Amino acid sequence: MNKLRVFLADDHAVLREGLKALVNMQPDMEVVGEASNGRSAWQKARELLPDVVVMDVSMPEMTGAQATKRLKQSCPDVKVLALTAHEDKGYLRHLLEAGASGFVLKRAATEELIQAIRVVAACGAYIDPTLAGKVLKGFMRPQASRNASECDQPSDREAEVLRSIAWGYSNKEIATQLNISVKTVETYKARLAEKLGLKSRTEIVRYAVRQGWLQES
Repeated sequence: MNKLRVFLADDHAVLREGLKALVNMQPDMEVVGEASNGRSAWQKARELLPDVVVMDVSMPEMTGAQATKRLKQSCPDVKVLALTAHEDKGYLRHLLEAGASGFVLKRAATEELIQAIRVVAACGAYIDPTLAGKVLKGFMRPQASRNASECDQPSDREAEVLRSIAWGYSNKEIATQLNISVKTVETYKARLAEKLGLKSRTEIVRYAVRQGWLQES
């Protein structure tokens, strides 16, 4: 079995060692590199091409957002999972715009971090439940699509499915919440991809955020 190749970027050596031990304990993962600052993270990850980079938000020489942006520009297939102690929406916005696929708080349970790595590696989007409200509220503003016709806009039910995707729910969980079948959820997702020209879960989430559909009432 091919293991997920994980790269760790954090300026605290003790934390890196703890994360390294945790990741290497998983039968399907291995740490292939480390960095203690943003510039080194970008340069080393560009050479090693790991599946997932666990990127600290605040690091010397180059911030996590800056390192993420450069890495995604040169290696778009490398996924970035932001690891942060900050809950301020400004930090989250910068990482999202830079190309991060997910956010996990440093105080999160170990099981949550491991789950987030797997989700991001599978081209999904992961938002720490504690951060979800901040990501989906505050910095997004509705943007009307001037070029899209009325029929290209998602229906109310499609928007419900999209909202649940953004919160990180699985197809089965969405089906249970909306009292529909898993196959119907997949149909809605296929319609959204066709209407909006989006190919992946991450793209759907980002588009939804830009449109302001995910703001809490």
